[in-house]
Amino acid sequence: MTVLVMYKLYYYPLNASLAPHFILEELSVEFQLILVDRKNNAQKSEEYLALNPAGRIPTLINGQQVIFESAAICVSLAESHPKNDLIPALNSHYRPVFHQWMMYLTNTLQAELMIYFYPGNHVASKANEAMVISHQQTRIAEILKIIDKTLAQQRYLVSDSLSACDFFLLMLLIWADELDSPPLSFANLAGFLKHMTKRKSVIAVCQKEKIDLAKYLN
Repeated sequence: MTVLVMYKLYYYPLNASLAPHFILEELSVEFQLILVDRKNNAQKSEEYLALNPAGRIPTLINGQQVIFESAAICVSLAESHPKNDLIPALNSHYRPVFHQWMMYLTNTLQAELMIYFYPGNHVASKANEAMVISHQQTRIAEILKIIDKTLAQQRYLVSDSLSACDFFLLMLLIWADELDSPPLSFANLAGFLKHMTKRKSVIAVCQKEKIDLAKYLN
């Protein structure tokens, strides 16, 4: 007997919930989207904090299990649906490579982007925010160069096979499109973006979240 899994994803458009949203759509599983009104700080409400004590988006509910942290949700979804091959098998040479890149994306690229977007959290004076933003432009460009070099050798981040890492990377690259050296200015990242944004799952999610993909489809 097949048991139908019903996921609930607490999300906000263009937030860190975007990667799990991509993956849920890619898996073709039943799921419910629950909007967290970030504009009104709903992620800090008593009701939401009971699910996610960090008060951040996203949160995923799978039956009685509650998971927060975007990267952890992505890995959990990939592991829960092994037939979709979004994570290499346990005995695969690529399994540790998968974890390497997922950790790099969330601990390095995402972390540096957060400093860029919220410089006021890292300086005592607003007068220093411009310096932080300029510094982060350079740091993020260096990280993008590393990823671009990897994609020169293979279609996807882990190997020539699609994985959950690619959806997480796609989310971060979409966030980074306002940089002075945006992802589209790197040849291999541009190719990756144009390839990924043609996927039905990505198009469906971006339609729901009202994300314009026109710049990637030219």
